[in-house]
Amino acid sequence: MKNKRNWIIGIVLSATAAFVALQTVNAPSSEAITPEVEVIASETFTNETCAFMWAYQDAPELTKNLDDAVKELNPDASAKATLFGEDCIYSDGSKTFGVIETDFTVRLPVGDLTQHEEFGNWIKQVMDIVTKIPREEIQGKYGFVEFWFEKNENEKITFRVPIQKYIDEAKDKSGVELFEYFYQP
Repeated sequence: MKNKRNWIIGIVLSATAAFVALQTVNAPSSEAITPEVEVIASETFTNETCAFMWAYQDAPELTKNLDDAVKELNPDASAKATLFGEDCIYSDGSKTFGVIETDFTVRLPVGDLTQHEEFGNWIKQVMDIVTKIPREEIQGKYGFVEFWFEKNENEKITFRVPIQKYIDEAKDKSGVELFEYFYQP
């Protein structure tokens, strides 16, 4: 009976130590949150520690503006803006959200998934819209634009274009060259 009790205590202590170690390893360091992080919530930070969790929040005004602009290019297309960051969750259940980057998703129904020239030209048009959004409307740093070319529910091409990489390396590309620059099948 004594061995069983010691065995159970050993398991509990080991599990607790593993849990604490994982929390320490997975918790973002203060260096992970750059000075570009913007706090959206109106609550104030306290000295109380919190648990960090990756989180997303919708950006309704930015979504509407981008969706309207994308629909001018193609009425069947749609776009959405999302803020990516971290929720700092306190022991009382309250939380604050810190924005790390602004991301976008653009969906386009297509009849043929081999039209890479047209897809590249579409990417160029959308990226020109995204990069003209005033910087003060982008919270945190530039994230990415995720493109969805959808033939049907099972047949689609999806990939991300990092906004800063597009600005730095690909803004002068178009057509199949731009498509192949970011799409890796």
